[in-house]
Amino acid sequence: MTQLTDVRGEHLTTAISLAPHGVPVLPLRAGKVPFGNCRHCANNACGGRPNMKTPGPCTCPAPCHGWAAASTDPQVINSPAWARAWREAAAVAYHPGGAGLTVVDLDNADAITWARKALPATRTVATTRGEHWLYRGAMPSANKVRPDVDIKSLMSYARWLGPGTGTLTALPDTVRALVVREPAPARPTPVTVPAPAGSGRCPHRTPTYLERGIAMAEQRITDASTGVHATVFGAFLAVLSTHGRCGCLTEAHTARLFAAAQAKGESPRHCTDAWANALTRLGM
Repeated sequence: MTQLTDVRGEHLTTAISLAPHGVPVLPLRAGKVPFGNCRHCANNACGGRPNMKTPGPCTCPAPCHGWAAASTDPQVINSPAWARAWREAAAVAYHPGGAGLTVVDLDNADAITWARKALPATRTVATTRGEHWLYRGAMPSANKVRPDVDIKSLMSYARWLGPGTGTLTALPDTVRALVVREPAPARPTPVTVPAPAGSGRCPHRTPTYLERGIAMAEQRITDASTGVHATVFGAFLAVLSTHGRCGCLTEAHTARLFAAAQAKGESPRHCTDAWANALTRLGM
């Protein structure tokens, strides 16, 4: 029991030694997780810490809200409100983003091999299963950016396992790019229009007539140099006013128009909104 108490006392000593260097720290319990919120902060009833993504009014003196409670204030770290947590602590954690750092957490040998090929060398810290690669600069955090690779920076914590070895390198674009997700291809909204009146035979089904209308709209959008938003809406409106009431338009036609608009920098959402607005304008 004495040995366990000494280890836990060392965690507090370590935390206090890091604070003057601008490293926000917090205690971790068994399982490498933060201590749970107190009853006043349970279920985020207090609104959260002011340094969380959505700032809140929480002034709770206890180490609630995980990484957001990390502090560089020795008086907070060594306060009575944190004392129980330190007595039960199994490790020290820090908030990398708060220290102006990003940690690339590599969980195994394969991940380390990848990093050595893909990322610039920097300071490294050995972990139980792999390595932490530290870069100077903060960025959004994300888990599973690659197999067995996590990014810990803003809105996350990492275990303190020592200062590491090697020269700290500025955060490269190759690491920032790991959290960028490719947007899913946008599918144009299918258009439902009334069936042709009368015999159901529509003069617009003449292939040349319909193709010319779609091609003219595509060209109008492509040629726009200014006012792209208005041009896209106008082209959609023109196509719908001519072909929208007789059942000519198919999903393939709308896909061509949406593709032309997106090639000019329009977002999928704007395309969808412009199409819907054109339908509304025409009372369809």
